[in-house]
Amino acid sequence: MSGTDWHIRGDYFETCSCDYLCPCIFTNMEAMPTDGTCEVAIVLDIAEGHYGDTRLDGVAFVSAAMVEGPMANGNWTLGLIIDEGASDTQVDAIGRICSGEEGGPMALMAPLVGTFAGIARAPIRIERRPMGFSITAGDLLSHGAEGVPSRPDPSETIMIDNTGHPANKRLHLARGTHSHLNVFGIEWNDAAGGHNGHYAPFDWRP
Repeated sequence: MSGTDWHIRGDYFETCSCDYLCPCIFTNMEAMPTDGTCEVAIVLDIAEGHYGDTRLDGVAFVSAAMVEGPMANGNWTLGLIIDEGASDTQVDAIGRICSGEEGGPMALMAPLVGTFAGIARAPIRIERRPMGFSITAGDLLSHGAEGVPSRPDPSETIMIDNTGHPANKRLHLARGTHSHLNVFGIEWNDAAGGHNGHYAPFDWRP
């Protein structure tokens, strides 16, 4: 670790190719993905943050990954899509945070990455809804999900808590409406929907 002070917080949005509910969540990543291979897009929209003296407010980025077999076995292919409006200094900061070398949640995930596929740039657009989201990253990503309403109060989602997810241990449960991810050799196109989704606030620091 470099000892650089950093902190980012904001909103996280995810869809993956597993059927709802993704078995990775409730088996601590030890289950086989629904179709044997998991494709996943995790979007982090930073509301406020910094890496040293570099401000990261308003920067959005995507962690795109493909994993064959149980995620706990490792050998992930992972790459980053960072908003094209970010400066080179901000891109470098996001890359360092996501490498796990600077501590924080990604330090626990880094040993599972077999191939870092690089960094792409694209305009990231995020549409928030009271119980869902739609997000595009140029032609590289388009995905969305709708929260699963609880029976006692349909205006609130069902939640799952005490998970080992790096974004937040407490997640909204959602079903994907669509997911198209075409980058870093990952080709995932699901127009039918019904696959797994999550969203939550996130708060990362070393």
